[in-house]
Amino acid sequence: MPEQRRGFIQGLSAYLLWGLFPLYWRLLDESGAIELLAHRIVWALVTIALLVVVLRRFGQVRALLAEPRRRWPLIAGSVLISVNWGVYIWGVEQNRVVETSLGYFITPLFTVLLGVFVLGERLRVLQWTALAIAFVAVVGLTIEAGQPPWIALALTLSFGFYGLAKKKAGAGALEGMAVESATMAPVALIAIVVMALHGQSTVTGQGPGYLVLVLLTGPITAVPLLLFGAAATRISMTTLGLLNYIAPIMQFAVGVLVFHEHMSSMRWAGFALVWIALVLFTLDGLTRRRRTVSLEVAATAA
Repeated sequence: MPEQRRGFIQGLSAYLLWGLFPLYWRLLDESGAIELLAHRIVWALVTIALLVVVLRRFGQVRALLAEPRRRWPLIAGSVLISVNWGVYIWGVEQNRVVETSLGYFITPLFTVLLGVFVLGERLRVLQWTALAIAFVAVVGLTIEAGQPPWIALALTLSFGFYGLAKKKAGAGALEGMAVESATMAPVALIAIVVMALHGQSTVTGQGPGYLVLVLLTGPITAVPLLLFGAAATRISMTTLGLLNYIAPIMQFAVGVLVFHEHMSSMRWAGFALVWIALVLFTLDGLTRRRRTVSLEVAATAA
């Protein structure tokens, strides 16, 4: 199988799995978000540790830990992704799946802003237009709800800064996840023990099937991230960026069609503005990509 085709299938698989996450977390609604987050972190570490052993990546992980300029961004990233996971699980539990999808729709636009203010990148007119439309959408949704869409904003900020931390670290998918999981696992273990001692643990009291679902939160966390990492090395960033919209579209559909969450006229208008912003943003990226390729071809021909 050609590498590009394999990368496309891997990327598509990752985003399809992420898109189905609300259905999975709803199966675990007997447990609170903090308990599920703690178990997710611990079992993700177990999964990653097994992969590190099987693939013999000890050297790469040690090299990451030995370099402070790469280690510290990953430690910061571990906190950010834990916040992201926790907010997401809580959002699903609170029947606010549509709002979680909004967070991941906005994330690519926020990432662009980080590029401007942190990395010194410059935006084109169409990109600024897309950001302005998205801002109007958030203001409209805030007015409609009487408060900002906190879940969406928390997911956007945490995942956006997480991406920045990963970029700074420059680590491989598996090695980076190993450091991130190991960083938060002690805190997660303490949380699990404290809840058990106070009689607040629910995982072991719901039967073996429920326990298996909790244990599988490790693999379902690790596998999509590893598929995404593998895809990123095989397909263009343009293709990967387009695939990025699959997960929030699926989550939005699950929220509206499966969980029957309420969508007012103002809410539909807000989401429509966000989608328009994403279309403009994507068109700008595709146009820019075509021009770059054309210039490279012309330079080669010359």
